[in-house]
Amino acid sequence: MVTDRPLRIVYFGTPDFAVPSLRHLLDSRHSVVALVSQPDRPRGRGHHLVPTATKALAVTRDVPVLQPERIRDEGFLRSIADLNVDLGVVAAYGKILPEALLHIPRLGMINVHASLLPRWRGAAPVHRAVIAGDDQTGVTIMRVVKELDAGPMFAIVRRTIDPDDTSVEVERDLAERGGTLLLDVVDQMAAGTARETPQDESAVTYASKITKIEGRSIGLCRPSVCTTSFAACNRGRSCRRDSGDLAS
Repeated sequence: MVTDRPLRIVYFGTPDFAVPSLRHLLDSRHSVVALVSQPDRPRGRGHHLVPTATKALAVTRDVPVLQPERIRDEGFLRSIADLNVDLGVVAAYGKILPEALLHIPRLGMINVHASLLPRWRGAAPVHRAVIAGDDQTGVTIMRVVKELDAGPMFAIVRRTIDPDDTSVEVERDLAERGGTLLLDVVDQMAAGTARETPQDESAVTYASKITKIEGRSIGLCRPSVCTTSFAACNRGRSCRRDSGDLAS
């Protein structure tokens, strides 16, 4: 449907990766009417509750924040329906969204995914790309469907993975590029000019979470100074402790 009017958007995102996309939307002509984030979690020696990265930004911009423990709860689904949103945007929210939620926004829901789909569907696309020794990665904006990361694609931006890049560096850069690409797609959806391309199911690979065991069993090396195997060195690039992305 062609409107070209500003869209009312509900944003689902939690960690640092989701902040640039949220910021781009907040700085645009569109209206982010609510942020949905994972609940705040205790951290540090004092186990004090620490706001999620997206919440920290949202509260500075007077955006209402919802942090449901259960996103399948009927009360939460009604609260989203009551927002009367045009579009839902997802970026590293942290949970699979129920099908009932996908049908609430008028234009459906789209996702900022940190890989060149259909390669690396799943929870840890950046880490798996680095571990696998991929020479490039990127961000795909795609429609959210019931099957994991399987929806048709709106747009892709590519980024080279340099030999000494860590997953931290790659993910930080992809987050910024993804925010710019997202806004382009949102503008196209508002204008009715967005086009969707199906994924090639024959080329699908999956990016499972990085486990604590994987994180503890590898060294912290860079290929330019590495004396161990190529695969082990790539695991080190992916799972350095400063990433903050090891699975809990």
